[in-house]
Amino acid sequence: MIEAPDSPHRVPFDGTFRVADAATTPPSGHADAKKQLKQNRKVIADLQRVLYAQDQISLLLVFQAMDAAGKDSTIRAVTSGVNPAGCQVFSFKKPSSRELDHDFLWRTASRLPERGRIGIFNRSYYEEVLVVRVHPEFLKYQRLPEQVVTDNIWQERFESIAEHEKHLARNGTVVLKFWLNVSQREQHARFAARLDTPSKHWKFSKNDVKESRRWPDYMAAYEDAINATSTPWAPWYAIPADDKPYMRAAVSQIIRDTLESLDLKYPHGADATDEEIAAARQFFADSAAGKAH
Repeated sequence: MIEAPDSPHRVPFDGTFRVADAATTPPSGHADAKKQLKQNRKVIADLQRVLYAQDQISLLLVFQAMDAAGKDSTIRAVTSGVNPAGCQVFSFKKPSSRELDHDFLWRTASRLPERGRIGIFNRSYYEEVLVVRVHPEFLKYQRLPEQVVTDNIWQERFESIAEHEKHLARNGTVVLKFWLNVSQREQHARFAARLDTPSKHWKFSKNDVKESRRWPDYMAAYEDAINATSTPWAPWYAIPADDKPYMRAAVSQIIRDTLESLDLKYPHGADATDEEIAAARQFFADSAAGKAH
């Protein structure tokens, strides 16, 4: 399996992660975030072309966060310049009736990236151990047999997720998971700013207030989920999200480091020898110059 590179923000694999200790603000003395993002975007775009041409490995980026943490803007920022043909973005919100007719991994499994592509999940199957755990009443819509809705259901879902991610890794998908860690104070400031801007009112829901009041429950759910599923083949990265430029630069650096670690190479022409390629090059060059053959 391909293991993701190290990072100061990578969550340990031993279950010792604590939300209370995770930074929401950048470390002191960090580099120029906007400059770093610009440089990383160029490298990511270049390497994505090789990834696409090689057509062997896929990269899955999972973004989870509380509302207003900056998932959408971060995804836009780090993928700017990437060929749309090689990048697939899916946003998972309230499941449809068709999706509820399947197991909780089905709707995301059907949208996994193809080989050679970067897939991005804006929210994901982790909603099933985050939102649904904070609101267990949502389970009734999944019409699960009574026998499986036990006190162990969350631990069992952690196990299903970890096994699913290990299967992906064993079959050539590199999985990176980003928790954009915004503080509650910063979230409230961003909500207030939205309400001061009429053009952003569409982003507001009355549930934002209710959900923010469940902050401790969400933090407990995140801590359990992250500890249970951060592995060498599908690590979590807890990214400080109170400073958006730093957050975007940090995410882009991890993606860049990962792509660079894959030793990507353009494939050789599948149906031509070196001699045939040289002959074809000469033929087309002569033709472009008006030389007859």
